[in-house]
Amino acid sequence: MSEMNDTTVQPAAVEAPDLAGELAAARAKADENYQKYLYAVADLENYKKRIERQFTEIALHGKKAFLERLLPIVDNLERALKAGDNVEALHAGVTQTLRGFESVLAQEGVKALDLTGKPFNPRFAEAIGTVESPGAEENSVVEVAQKAYLIGDDILREAKVIVAKPTQG
Repeated sequence: MSEMNDTTVQPAAVEAPDLAGELAAARAKADENYQKYLYAVADLENYKKRIERQFTEIALHGKKAFLERLLPIVDNLERALKAGDNVEALHAGVTQTLRGFESVLAQEGVKALDLTGKPFNPRFAEAIGTVESPGAEENSVVEVAQKAYLIGDDILREAKVIVAKPTQG
């Protein structure tokens, strides 16, 4: 039997993988990826802060430009108040102030809607009353208590109106 043991074929030596080296390489790659992740997070935070600063600066610039357009209106009001008992000068000052406000609104894309005599439309107006109005079409606007304003195609403010109702009798 000992002869048989001598003839037994020994398996070839299999090289053992370098597990320690692979583990070290994987850890190094993981560390590198983690560092990249930390840099990306920091870049994102910096981007957010920069964009927030830019939006704040843009909003402030727009606010300043709008307020600068209002200052001449304040000047007109101050001049109107200095008119004292001079009714004509007071009226002229208030008229000029109104024109100033209308100009600023127009520059901002705001326009008033004239609804007088037109059919009542609840999209643009709120009826605050009705009145018999001979000669006016039923459900037409006979008086505007407060104007409607649009900014572009959007309603900024609905009008408050008096609507014609059918005459009795």
